[in-house]
Amino acid sequence: MTPTERSGLAYAATGFALLSCGDAVVKSMADAWPPYAVAALRFSIGALVLSALLWRSEGPKAFVPQSLPLQLARATCLALASVCFFSAIYIMPLAEAMAIAFLSPILTQLFAGLLLGETVKPKVYAISVVALIGVVIILRPNLALLGWGALLPLVSAVLFALLMVSNRASAGQGSALSMQVFVAGFAVPILIAVSLGAKLSGEPALDFGWPSWDVAARCAFVALTASTAHWLAYIGTSRAGAAQVAPAIYVQMVVAVALGWLFFGDVPDLLTLLGAGLIIAAGLYLWRDGLKPISISSPQTPPIRT
Repeated sequence: MTPTERSGLAYAATGFALLSCGDAVVKSMADAWPPYAVAALRFSIGALVLSALLWRSEGPKAFVPQSLPLQLARATCLALASVCFFSAIYIMPLAEAMAIAFLSPILTQLFAGLLLGETVKPKVYAISVVALIGVVIILRPNLALLGWGALLPLVSAVLFALLMVSNRASAGQGSALSMQVFVAGFAVPILIAVSLGAKLSGEPALDFGWPSWDVAARCAFVALTASTAHWLAYIGTSRAGAAQVAPAIYVQMVVAVALGWLFFGDVPDLLTLLGAGLIIAAGLYLWRDGLKPISISSPQTPPIRT
């Protein structure tokens, strides 16, 4: 590996680590503000900052999407995936929710075959079964304790996989920055509508008021770290290439375990680590076999994660 590739890998690994830091901050707001409101404020801040950068660098023409329905589809997947994932880490250990979320790269391959007509090798289906076994192992105690809420990270993984497929479909329709602005900007009204619907539903458990200053500050921090993480992954991929950078995404899991242990007292048991290991091993096998299971930030189509 050349020095340039090593620096690219370091950039990407730092970016992925920052994503887990942001997730930990989201989890810290579990008793302060509902997840849908956190998602709405976080993406509102991010969309404003990204839009300002896009206006400065590319001008007003960059804000006109080539395919409005496709951008709306991307935004809907992102908005709902974010709400599900934020809700999951509110009620589950961070590492467990993160491990299940890693199912999305594998699901991306299956959906790409179904929705985009891409060729899916038979071994992808076998590897998917292995990864699903890992999910079942992780979920084994949570279904009894949390009920259907334990499936939230799985729903988030499905939605994020659909987002990755729609990202592929929108490749070449704009710059990396404009693609981030479209998906975040269109997600904001969806999240605001979800939040208002929850507040006006009449259910006391869904009601909420204005955020305190520290909640607003934490949402801004999450928006900042997420945007910085995407930029670092973009730089890393530009320097080292997607194939070199892809395994670095699993740095998120290491950081999630460490932060969950240090700040929330969540110590994963051996079976949880086994389940996470199966999911990660499945993803790494597909990457090593050249099946491109992970959608890494690239000069053409950067991913947006919660």
